[in-house]
Amino acid sequence: MTQRGRATRTTGRPRGGQAPRGGPAPRSAQGPRGDLAARRERLRAVIAPVVAEAGYDLEDLAVSRAGRRHVVRVIVDADGGINLDAVADVSRAVSAALDAAEETGGDIVAGEYQLEVSSPGVDRPLTLPRHWRRNVGRLVRVTVRGGGTADGRPAGDRQVTGRVVEADDEHVVLETDADRAGWAYAELGPGRVQVEFSRLDELAESEDVDDDDDDDVEDEER
Repeated sequence: MTQRGRATRTTGRPRGGQAPRGGPAPRSAQGPRGDLAARRERLRAVIAPVVAEAGYDLEDLAVSRAGRRHVVRVIVDADGGINLDAVADVSRAVSAALDAAEETGGDIVAGEYQLEVSSPGVDRPLTLPRHWRRNVGRLVRVTVRGGGTADGRPAGDRQVTGRVVEADDEHVVLETDADRAGWAYAELGPGRVQVEFSRLDELAESEDVDDDDDDDVEDEER
């Protein structure tokens, strides 16, 4: 089962974009929200090809303001997960691409910005087939949208909690306490991975056993 974590690399880089003399820098006619939306699209045009070329999926791209600078958050993932070294590589590649884009194309970020590249956390909603596929073996909770009953009456939505046992491009199969059932993705709302404390305890115990084994090896070497 793929181990998930928040492997994050953060870099801050000063940029140009000083306000012209005599007044503040002009804002988009659409206002701050419209300006950030347009900036996000410009960033996506630069960042998405870099992430794809590195062999990863661009799961999310967000731009926000923190005081006088922008914060650019990039979420990347892949089958098998993504580790800290890969996050660092992607961060450097994205940063270099943004540098090149601003040198040749002008205003991409404008002013100082902080770049954060990370892998998805377990709180990320499962909305695409690849999200479900990458969480096979995990316990999830999802809303099954109401269809119709045998007599033609509408059925209400219901919450289902089960373990993902199969997932492909068309449907997902969950094993619940009652049985095993499958649904097309169109029948489901966003899934949420459930934290299993018993499994966390098992992992901790396993790590303790490994540490003890290492100690035994060291004693034998002495």
